[in-house]
Amino acid sequence: MEFFVKSGNPEKQRSACIVVGVFEPRRLSRAGELLDEISEGYLSNLLRRGDIEGKVGQVLFLHHVPNVLSERVLLVGCGKERELTEAQYKQIIAKTISTLNDTGSLESICFLTELRIIGRDSYWAVRQAVEATEDSLYSFDQFKTTKENTRRPLRKLTFNVSSRKELARAELALQHGLAVASGTKACKDLANMPPNICTPLYLSEQAKILEQRFEKIATKIVDADQMAELKMDSYLAVARGSKNQPYMSIMTYNGGVEGQKPVVLVGKGLTFDAGGISLKPGAGMDEMKYDMGGAASVYGTMEAIAKLDLPINVIGILVGAENMPDGNAYRPGDILTTMSGQTVEVLNTDAEGRLVLCDALTYVERFEPECVVDIATLTGACIMALGHNISALVTPHKGLAHEIITASNQASDKAWQLPMDDEYQKQLDSPFADMANIGGRPAGTITAACFLSRFTKKYNWAHLDVAGTAWRSGSNKGATGRPVSLLTQFLINRSESDTTELSN
Repeated sequence: MEFFVKSGNPEKQRSACIVVGVFEPRRLSRAGELLDEISEGYLSNLLRRGDIEGKVGQVLFLHHVPNVLSERVLLVGCGKERELTEAQYKQIIAKTISTLNDTGSLESICFLTELRIIGRDSYWAVRQAVEATEDSLYSFDQFKTTKENTRRPLRKLTFNVSSRKELARAELALQHGLAVASGTKACKDLANMPPNICTPLYLSEQAKILEQRFEKIATKIVDADQMAELKMDSYLAVARGSKNQPYMSIMTYNGGVEGQKPVVLVGKGLTFDAGGISLKPGAGMDEMKYDMGGAASVYGTMEAIAKLDLPINVIGILVGAENMPDGNAYRPGDILTTMSGQTVEVLNTDAEGRLVLCDALTYVERFEPECVVDIATLTGACIMALGHNISALVTPHKGLAHEIITASNQASDKAWQLPMDDEYQKQLDSPFADMANIGGRPAGTITAACFLSRFTKKYNWAHLDVAGTAWRSGSNKGATGRPVSLLTQFLINRSESDTTELSN
């Protein structure tokens, strides 16, 4: 699909379809009023008859509206004007796109990007419209023998902004939105892959493909033999029960100046998590292919920043492994020695993500990072705390927390900071080792982060638990692509800050 931005009056637009909003109760948006004026009250007469109330999600297609140059007019319900929320805006865009796509509108000019949302500007409206459009059109059907193809799909979409002085920001929003949407799609495609195909080896192969696609990305793969030499015994223990060998993929993006310290993203990549000896319940176990959602989001983010050609150095790590039960699997009661030399008593083999991440977090010390963010579908407790709408952020570093929360708000990919007081560390005490791998049921998301924090003393670090946001369940199940938008915005902000400092 092709996207464009422009600034123009609706009555002068010639297109297959022009999209304008209707507010409750039966009140046209500014663009709608201009069309109503040239059509001599045609639209307002329909509203008076009650053809559309303006509730969010309502649509009304009109053909050959008098004096309107466009072939069709699509009226879209936008709810109450002063109560329009960010979530409603994205819902409105998604409904608009599905309607246009299903009704044979090959092209359209959309005036919904002129809607006013408190605290948001045209940049946000255009970028979110692009991301919402691509999200609503996404499908994962490569394993279906019969595919549902739209006969006349939407191919060209132009977003209108209210004044020409907003065009520069709108063009930037288009650029950012397309890159994020591409990265989000890459994340979804990777996470939606079945686990018999998406193994740790497959993850490493995809990382190598990214190297081939982008000149500024170089990929290195660390295999099981190299992990053994590095004494990553905790990582290897998790993978021991599977015939699929572990691979850690290291993608280095060199966009910044030489010598600039990198931002490191570490993604948990459990391509299937059966729980090991602490076997998970059978119901819903198919969704444990999504336990590599953190790695998928790092992969998608690396694609997004490469497409944007950001002036920053970033290292993305896919921590690939599979957690299965067999005669060689690690057991509850085992004591593992991590790469850092610290020992861990295993109380539950289904708390495996932290056991692979801890060795990866020790490994990244060699990069002398500016900061490290790990992303993981780590705890069910996170879903109990925050549900499926907001990711959890845990970090002892206030400045880094502020950066990530700010980026999450800018990108509308929300995260919420949980506390990390020293008192929580006591829950990890073990009588036999330096620590246990779980801290009991209370504050499970926080104690998991406390475990990881013990391996991050040499750099600024933050942890994102995306167990509730990386995928959705039910009849519409699938990967969400989060938090690619958040991470990309975080790196955009970082690159702009670094560029400003260098120019000064």
